[in-house]
Amino acid sequence: MTNAVSPSPLFNWLEQRAAGLLLHPTSLAGNQGIGVLDQSVDQLLRFLKEAGIRYWQVCPLGPTGYGDSPYQCFSSFAGNPYLIDLVALQRMGLLEDADLAPLRALPEAGVDFGALYGAKWPALFTAHANFKELAPELPYGDFAAFTRKNKLWLEPYALFMALKDHYQGQPWWLWDASVRFYRQATKSPLVKTIAERAEAYAFFQFVFHAQWQAVREKAAALDIAIIGDVPIFVARDSADVWANPELFQLDQKSGVPLRVAGVPPDYFSKEGQLWGNPLYDWARHASDGYAWWLQRLRANFILCDVVRIDHFRGFDTYWSIPADAATAKTGVWEKGPGLEFFEAVKHALPDCRLIAEDLGELSPSVHVLRKATGLPGMAILQFAFGGDNANTYLPHHLTANNIVYPGTHDNDTTLGWYAATDEKTRDHVRRYLRVDGSEINWDFVRAGYAAVSNLAVFPLQDLLGLGSPARFNTPGVAAGNWQWRYSADQLEQLHRHSANYLRELAELYTRI
Repeated sequence: MTNAVSPSPLFNWLEQRAAGLLLHPTSLAGNQGIGVLDQSVDQLLRFLKEAGIRYWQVCPLGPTGYGDSPYQCFSSFAGNPYLIDLVALQRMGLLEDADLAPLRALPEAGVDFGALYGAKWPALFTAHANFKELAPELPYGDFAAFTRKNKLWLEPYALFMALKDHYQGQPWWLWDASVRFYRQATKSPLVKTIAERAEAYAFFQFVFHAQWQAVREKAAALDIAIIGDVPIFVARDSADVWANPELFQLDQKSGVPLRVAGVPPDYFSKEGQLWGNPLYDWARHASDGYAWWLQRLRANFILCDVVRIDHFRGFDTYWSIPADAATAKTGVWEKGPGLEFFEAVKHALPDCRLIAEDLGELSPSVHVLRKATGLPGMAILQFAFGGDNANTYLPHHLTANNIVYPGTHDNDTTLGWYAATDEKTRDHVRRYLRVDGSEINWDFVRAGYAAVSNLAVFPLQDLLGLGSPARFNTPGVAAGNWQWRYSADQLEQLHRHSANYLRELAELYTRI
């Protein structure tokens, strides 16, 4: 009689200990109304290098729409034009001081997305008009070559955005029937009318990708890897759905969703979360070997070294909610593509490095799937305390193939969380970590560095010791999210006073 041998996991990349920083680029310091890819990136990378931090984790980099969430983008392939450094375009002769003046009048302490919309887009379109008129040689390469190389996603995206402008921002399902879907729209006479507008959106992608690749090169030169983020679902009002309706659970004539995504009641919301994203027709994806998903992942690995897949559990089972439901409570669990999907990814991208966002209420089958894939999962220290010693997020239960965080972009800052939680939980934290709680943010940082998990990632807000006003996102709350920014002075002070300490922690706990 022989013992059965468990198959090796598909992916096994997280073998070295390291530390990371969680910070979305919109939070970078600067005077353009939002974080952009300018010298503030250089300042951040210098700090990371000196502190011995080897990963920079960001949220999705796509173009945001209503609500300004990076998890609800107009495209899962395109970059966010808000991140473009316009001063760089000014140096190239595409903009004047007057074009940047409205942006410089915006607040630097946070992002006013409404005011930003009115100030940045006119400047971007002016830059494109001057590019067409002056035809300068930009240091970004050949625009025509870029459009040819990326035609598969860029052409639908640019046309989608131009049509959205033509219809005053209305979602695509309210457009005229002749342009209701991409394949129809390409035959419409309207395409010629809006051709220049579409070219402008393609130009913005050309500039974004060039500026972001410069960031990647700077990071790589300092041995800093960038962790990106891919939401499992895409926004309904996106070029992805408009151009590929057959890949989603939609009425194929009207575009109306049949079922939508969300999660049942959990830690974040007693009502559950009704996201409203259209669900995939997984059988259709499987029929061509998950070609669209592989294209999407390849595009993200052009931007990042590692990719976190948000809502990993949806590949095992996903919460399917009737499209007309008022809350997420009425959903049911449906079977996802499972291991077959990750086998296809492994075959196409054998060396890719993925992270599984496996938070929330998980069934045993989700744990089985993650173990079979070998992907590192996530552990949140704020979720560890206040219960019993069986809590899997307590540091003594973690494994090497975990990524430990004090909290993520969806959590309060550690100072804010500790102040708001009950005394039983605070007492558990103090006894477990053997601290008095007076510097709870640094207590959690030290606990993260000491943990067995091979990667420990810390939000910048916790390194700065900030409270709840610096929270980046509150799930289920529609307004006030994604706005937080730090100042150059804050990072300079952190660099001066804490970079050496963080490097000492990295050396002490073998994360360097």
